[in-house]
Amino acid sequence: MLAASDPHQQGDIWQSDAQRVLYAQLCNAFYAREINRLTHELNESRLRKTLKSLPYYVECAATHIVNGQVPFQLDPQNGCWLEKQTAHPPDEKKNGTFYQTDKKTGLIVPLLVNNDNHTRVAIDSIDQVSDNKLHCNEHGWFDCAGRSLDGLAVVLLKPSKATMAAACCGHQWHFAKRCTPRTLSLREMLLAGNINWRNLKRPYVHVKKI
Repeated sequence: MLAASDPHQQGDIWQSDAQRVLYAQLCNAFYAREINRLTHELNESRLRKTLKSLPYYVECAATHIVNGQVPFQLDPQNGCWLEKQTAHPPDEKKNGTFYQTDKKTGLIVPLLVNNDNHTRVAIDSIDQVSDNKLHCNEHGWFDCAGRSLDGLAVVLLKPSKATMAAACCGHQWHFAKRCTPRTLSLREMLLAGNINWRNLKRPYVHVKKI
């Protein structure tokens, strides 16, 4: 006769099984997304380099999500976060003096990107700081008011639950009206998985450039 199983141990097994299923779903979603993106890569050398590192970054992104505590609903089949979208884009005027006092290397930040009446919230990380400016990994240099110093139609936003939700969930607006959220890149999903939700003013872990 088999002994009765320990309910606590059984719960741990089910939790582990659920995590394995979630991990597999996320890996499949990320691979499908990145392979589709790479079909448009014309530089053969860059394509080989990206394909070589792809398994590592897919596994990192999936692991961070499975083990993380991002406060949004997850769609594992599509590898994206879901959260109610605001009627209008975030107000960049609410930045105040944040980037004068709280800019830190490794901090993950939201950005408002404007392009031909189309507005979206992107996500990036700070990799250099000085007294009067800072540099984001993908979007270049900004002054401490959040304005681009490279002539881009991009503005840094103050990290908050609302702006980070918009960044992590791909929220976007056309002519200032809500439209279907976009799917984040693998790089953006990696960044979203490394946000310090307990204190948005401080970095959680260092995020490598991909």
